[in-house]
Amino acid sequence: MPEQLLPAPPVAAMAEALSGVPGVVGVLLGGSRARGTHRPDSDWDLGVYYRGAPDTAALAALAEEATGAPVEVAGPGGWGPWVNGGAWLTVGGARVDWILRDLDRVLRVWEDCAAGRYEVGIQPGHPLGFWSPVYPGEVALGRVLADPTGELAALRERTRVYPEPLRAALTGAAWEADFLVVNARKSAAAGDVLHAALCLSRAVGVLTQSLHAHHRVWCLNEKGALAAAEALPGTPPGFRARAEAVLAGLGDPVAAVEAAAGLVAEVRERLA
Repeated sequence: MPEQLLPAPPVAAMAEALSGVPGVVGVLLGGSRARGTHRPDSDWDLGVYYRGAPDTAALAALAEEATGAPVEVAGPGGWGPWVNGGAWLTVGGARVDWILRDLDRVLRVWEDCAAGRYEVGIQPGHPLGFWSPVYPGEVALGRVLADPTGELAALRERTRVYPEPLRAALTGAAWEADFLVVNARKSAAAGDVLHAALCLSRAVGVLTQSLHAHHRVWCLNEKGALAAAEALPGTPPGFRARAEAVLAGLGDPVAAVEAAAGLVAEVRERLA
């Protein structure tokens, strides 16, 4: 592992301690820290993979020991149906996030993705919905920190190859962007800016998912998705700037819709 990707010693020790909590199977470093794209002030995202029900009281005690103050730990479902639960800690001035993941559910989602099935669920903090391929994508792009049973390492090895059935499904999902533009056009003509804005935002989000899938790249979040899609080979020139102009131009919703229609058409042509 390159030196710059190694977790800070307190985080490594924390991962080992977490793996000893009843119910916890292993710990994965995620986010920009795992990919080496972090800033000095970036959070440390620790995926805490559990089976059954983790001992939240033991997690809270461990968090208090690490921070020197009581920490609220949200159990399964406490943060919503997909992000699940966890805790926000500050350790030695660094922000460390624990994010609970039900390993058996992650495995089921992976099996679905491998077969070309995915879903988009409602989740606080994810305005375009939580796309289920995030689960295996997190494992594929993460760094295993603690894995007593070897299950996380085995799953990471399997998810490193992007499933062709999922690629076909998500690339094909670009049809929805067309449908959304049609609906936005009607709303814009009627002066319904809210509905037009929601349609166009989702259309852009769908395109970023399709572009990532087309290039067999896991897309984990709306944050940074436009810049990431822009960097993919074959993405239409100026994709990010054009998408941002669509969303920033909703003061004139009719013009924004037509700009979006052109962008959608160009992306779909390149995905064909």
